[in-house]
Order: sequence, then C-alpha cells, then structure tokens
Amino acid sequence: MSQDNINANTSFIWSIADLLRGDFKQSEYGKIVLPFVILRRLDCLLEPTKDAVREAAEGLPEETDDQTRAMILTAAADAGGQIYNQSRFTFATLREQDAGELRANLVNYLMGFSPNVRDIFIEKFKLTDVLKDLEEKGFLWMVFDRFSQIDLHPDTVSNLEMGYLFEELIRRFSEISNETAGEHFTPREVVRLLVDLLIGTDDEALSGKGVIRRVYDPACGTGGMLSTAEWAMRQTNAGLHVDLFGQELNGESFAICKSDMLVKGHDASRIAHGNTLADDKHENETFHYMLSNPPYGVDWKKYAPAIREEAEDMGYDGRFGAGLPRISDGQLLFVQHMVSKMRDDEKGSRIGIVMNGSPLFTGGAGSGESEIRRWLMQDDLVEAIIALPTDLFYNTGIQTYIWIMSNRKPIERRGKVQMIDASGPRFWEGMRPSLGSKRRMIGDDARAEIVRIYGEFLNGEAGYGDVSKKFDTTDFGYREIRVERPLRLRFDITDEGLNRLGFTKAFQKLTKLERSDVIDYLRDALGGQTFMSRDDFLTAMEDAFDAVEAKTQKVPGKTTGPEGWQEELAKTMAQIAENLQDMFGGKKKTAFLKEAVAIFGETDAEAEICRDAKGNPEPDTKLRDHELVPLAEDWVSYFKREVRPFVADAWVDENHTDATDGEVGRVGYEINFNRYFYEYVPPRPLAEIDGELKVLEAEIAGLLREVVA
Repeated sequence: MSQDNINANTSFIWSIADLLRGDFKQSEYGKIVLPFVILRRLDCLLEPTKDAVREAAEGLPEETDDQTRAMILTAAADAGGQIYNQSRFTFATLREQDAGELRANLVNYLMGFSPNVRDIFIEKFKLTDVLKDLEEKGFLWMVFDRFSQIDLHPDTVSNLEMGYLFEELIRRFSEISNETAGEHFTPREVVRLLVDLLIGTDDEALSGKGVIRRVYDPACGTGGMLSTAEWAMRQTNAGLHVDLFGQELNGESFAICKSDMLVKGHDASRIAHGNTLADDKHENETFHYMLSNPPYGVDWKKYAPAIREEAEDMGYDGRFGAGLPRISDGQLLFVQHMVSKMRDDEKGSRIGIVMNGSPLFTGGAGSGESEIRRWLMQDDLVEAIIALPTDLFYNTGIQTYIWIMSNRKPIERRGKVQMIDASGPRFWEGMRPSLGSKRRMIGDDARAEIVRIYGEFLNGEAGYGDVSKKFDTTDFGYREIRVERPLRLRFDITDEGLNRLGFTKAFQKLTKLERSDVIDYLRDALGGQTFMSRDDFLTAMEDAFDAVEAKTQKVPGKTTGPEGWQEELAKTMAQIAENLQDMFGGKKKTAFLKEAVAIFGETDAEAEICRDAKGNPEPDTKLRDHELVPLAEDWVSYFKREVRPFVADAWVDENHTDATDGEVGRVGYEINFNRYFYEYVPPRPLAEIDGELKVLEAEIAGLLREVVA
C-alpha cells in the first residue's frame, strides 16, 4: 500500500470539491463528489471488457429474462463481482461527445449499469438530480472532465487504498458539514486493532480448506470494518471463504459500501439499507464474527415504538429482553442486537464493538443500562474491555472502549473479564498535522502489544500491573441497599406558620372572618410554643381545636332584645362549630393534621423520633442514603462495618428488594475503569513549587531590566 498514492489521489479529488466553492453549500460537496468517485472507479474497472459486454448484450434474444441476462452480462464483464454496464459510453468516449449532450449521455451511461448498481446511483445517490443541478450551474463538464483525468483502476489503486481514500474524503466532507461526532466511520488503525483482537486468538477456527466464515456489521457505514476483517482473515488463510453482511441507515454510506462489495465480488444484496434496531434486514441470521462502531449518544426516540413493542411482546425471545437503555443513547441496543445473532454451535460467535464510556457506567441499579450489563456478565459473554487513547477519532476527542465478547469462552477466561488500559502514552503516538479532532494514532507496534496482552491474558505481570487486570464477572456487580435514618421533627408555632395554616384545604369552608377568628384563637392558645415531639404537637393541636369548638357552643341563647345581636352571634358560632366538625370528621382530620405537620415541622437532631402506629421509627427521606455493597459480600456484615459505627440510629429498609432475586437491595452492575486503574499522585511539596516560582520571578525581572535598558 502506498501512502503517497493515497494522498495524491485524495488531494486531486478534494481539488474538484474546491471547484464547487461559492455555488454550492459545503454540505453538498460530498453528495456530488462521492458518487463521481464510485462512478469513475467502476468505469475504470469495466472499460477493458466493455466491448465484450455490448457484444453479449446484442446477441441475447429479446425474450431473455432478467436473471439470465444479468448472469450472462456479468460473466462477460469479468469484473469479479455482480456488475456490468451495457451502455455504449465510457468516460473516455463521453469526453469525445458534444459537451451540450453530456448530462443526457451520462444518464444513458447510468441506465446501462446492472440493476443493483443503477439503484445505488439513481435511488441512493440521487445522481440524476445532482447532474441536473451541476448542469444548471455550469459545473457539469468541469467536474466530469477532472474525474476523467484520474485513474482509479484496481491495478493502480488497490481495494485497500480505495478504502483509505474513501475514509479521508468522507472525513473531510463530514467535518465541513458539521456531522455528528463518530457518525460515519472509524479510523483504520482502530479497525485493525478491533479485527486483530477479534480473530487474533481464533486461528484454529479460521484454518483448513473449504472454511466459510460469516461476518456482520449492523452499522456498517462505508464498509471499512467488513473489508478490513476480510483482508485480515485471508492473511490467516488465503483459501478462506468470507461472506460479508451489513446494514446501514445513511443512504450515501450504504451506497458506497454496496458499491465496494460489488467491485470485490461479494453478494451486494447482503448489504441492506435501513435502521437496524427498528427494521432488522437480517432477521434470524447468525454469524461467526460481528464487529461494529455504532453511533455514540444518538437517541432512538424516532424508532422507540417498534423497539419497545419487540421488548414487551417478545422479551428474551426477541433482541431486547435484557432491558432498554435511556432514549438518548442506543449503543447497548446494538450490543443486544448483536448478541441475538450469536451462533449456538461448537465454535459459537465472537463480537467486537467500539463504544464510548456511557455503556460502562450510565444508569443505577434497576435501570435499563444496569440490567443489560447484568445480563452480559451473568451470561458470561464479556471477555475483555480495552480503554483506547483519547483523540483517536476524526470528529471527536472522547475516550472510547473496545468490548470483546464471546459465547464460547476458553476455559481460562470463563467467569472472568480482562480489563486493559491502553489509553496511556505507551500505546499512542502524536500526529503532525492532526486530522480534525484526530491528534493521535495507535501505531503498529502498540497495536501488536495490545493484542499480545489480550492474547496472553495478562493479569498485572511485571511491567503490566497498571495496564491489564483480571476480574470475576461478579466483581462488577453490587447490591444497592437503602439506608434510612429516623425522622426527628421540632415544631415552632409562629405567626407565619399559623397564617399558612389558614389557607390549607381544611379551612376552605370558613369565611375570611371565620378563618381569622379561629387562627387568632390558635395563636392565643399555642403561639410562641415549641414542641420537640410530634405526638405532643398533634395532641396540642387537637386540644386547641376542641377548645374552639367548645367555645362556640357556650354562646347565649335567643333573646328578645331590639338588636337581636346575641341571636346572630349564636348563629355565627354555630356555623363555625358545624364547619369545624366538618373539617375534622374522619379522614379529613388526619389530612389536616398532616398539613399542619408539613407547615410547622422542621428536622432537628435533638428532637424525639417520630414513630408509626406500631411504634417503629419513621424514615427521614431527606437523610435517606444508598450504599453499594459488593455483590460477593454479605450486606448485613457490610452495614455493621461501614455504616453502623458512624450512624448509630440508621437501619436498612428490607422492603427495598431486587425485582429478580427478591433479596434485600437492588442488584446493579457498572464498570468503572478509574476505580481499577487510578493511581494517586501526591501533589508536589509547596517548597519545591515556591522555589520554581522564585526562579521564574528572577528570570522575568532580568528580562524587564533588559527592556528598560
């Protein structure tokens, strides 16, 4: 592979995009240039056999069916794939035609392709619309003529080089179009690492004659992972037959991937277009190897109904039985999808997937993410997780991780997970210049070392203590117990509290005057008092209202006085008494007293404990805490050792149980790299820092003296 060749071709094609500047939006460059790259590649590939194809086409009877026609013309094209073009044109002959007829001739050329290729250009790339737009703006001949000058025949630009060329072009177009970080593709050295980890220890499964291996990428993009996996497998066994499968949502990426499969002789129908999670185009298929870099942090809200329906109706018989992650990130949905396609035979399947940090630790006990991790660990599917350096990707500098999974682990790995921290300087080298956000790359030697560490299943051996460690699958599990502390309330009867009490629901039947009379009486009876016991407060409140009710019943009876004021007063007080009875009848009394507690109650560590009807202490929800007890440890012993010595009145809520095993506390799983690899570095002594500052001050002072002088 020639890097100079790749750079030269990339620069030449990018210069064509520069021609469009000003008349087209930057986001449109890729929609124009990429299909022309594919078109030129196919033209170079098919031109040597064009006459043979046309001769074969002219010799076919009119009644020849489409399948027979395709088979005969494909054989005549001899392009190593299911592809041909029976048009009379090539790029060379198109240049000889009238420039004014170029668009019509190019459309004729496109229609001459085999149906599978024609669909890519017409339906996915929308190339006929692109040609029209270019013609109307006066750019069609210029763009076509420049592409005619580049030789993209496989003898000049190999399939591997073509892959790198695509990667660089897509990176540039993605960058200027402000595409979502990590949406389109994965850097080649990361793909190589992923593939080597996936097959590096699987030589036996890849050896022998007549061996067929099925490889699948559910988010295949332009097909880089599939192509690299095939290449690496053939390095192990040149006679290996590799069937490639994939699905891609982005139309342009799908078109590029499918074109690449056609050129390489693969069955391009195995590359499907659509959303993998909502519409699995490879339903009921299983594969030997699966690898992917699904989109990071992309929500699945648009496809939620179909995904939720499958999860609810099919459970573990479907793809998403373990759980659903939060709507904002679908990475763990892809993990479950891939696991559902594992083979249940002697060799089983292996999975390699690149994800960001979210699937490692997002979501607490009982959440969808935690339940998915729990399922992966309890079913012993995870072999290793490798932390990669930051700044590896073109559009984002975030940290990423490779997960290696298998349903047929070697004996020594069963019940174990290997954690490899390959994020340190020993595993990356800087790039000058950087490519977008990509400032680092994993060199060949570093890649080989990571693969060796994984293959030898190292566990802190000399020189690798800070890099590779083994853990039991249960080490990532914990039991979240709910720790309660008693509710202690103090009640200060203040004017502010009494006024708030007057606006509670219980006082709604009283008129404004009546409400004021009752509040004034309560103020006279209780105002300024403090209660350190809720029971004492409630008793005082009930006694006060009983006194108000009794007072209203001691009003003088009817008189024959001229004003009749005593009679009116009696009626008023009787009405208040009736309203008070209504306020405190049955459940209403309980509700009112709860409101009173909420208004006047304040937590106070010196107050008495509030107890329920059975005499048990009530929990203070504000003091509620949760402890994460390692799954292998007894929670009672943990509580006695870690909590009780520091909080004597705490207890564990034994009604807070796990939905699966019914035990106290909810089971959760998380994978925290920092916890396992973090090493504390003490700060430098102050005297050392102070000394350096004095040296710098002296240097600055010297420079200033030179300036003044």
